[in-house]
Amino acid sequence: MTMRFIPREKLSKKARKLLDRERRAGWGLSPVTRRVESKKRYNRKHKSHADETAWDHVING
Repeated sequence: MTMRFIPREKLSKKARKLLDRERRAGWGLSPVTRRVESKKRYNRKHKSHADETAWDHVING
């Protein structure tokens, strides 16, 4: 039995997810990990130069 073409819009949600997963299988990389971080967004893990030099006079005397 041959598979007939069914437009993506008419597929069920489960069938669309399966189709999308099959098409993504050959990418070889994750698009999520290649996202560029916004420089405008606050990042509390980022260490600024001011934070590093603020305690130098206390530590070094």
